[in-house]
Amino acid sequence: MFDNLFLLAVAALGWGLSLATYSYFARRHGWPMGALQIDFPAIPVLFGLASAAIAIWFATTRGLDDGGGWVIVLFGVLLAVFWTGFLRVGSQISLFLAPIATVLLVSGWLSAPLT
Repeated sequence: MFDNLFLLAVAALGWGLSLATYSYFARRHGWPMGALQIDFPAIPVLFGLASAAIAIWFATTRGLDDGGGWVIVLFGVLLAVFWTGFLRVGSQISLFLAPIATVLLVSGWLSAPLT
């Protein structure tokens, strides 16, 4: 059995952090950037920070010790490092993946029964 909300939180955090930090690393290392990141650099950063903030909020409400919140944060940061550092231009697709993962996380979170 898979915990879909866990996976969505890791994805939203990882892709969000990658999206928020990609323009910094791209400028520093001379990596290619998309038109949105060149013309309006604040928009991808805001999308990334919003996705990461919602994922961290989910991790803290789930419980940092028993609910796997620390694991969500750890795996999310590792995904961001891999996505930005290894794939380099993977952040371009994060413009689509981070908001989608965040919307799915929020919709699944809201439909879950309160305990």
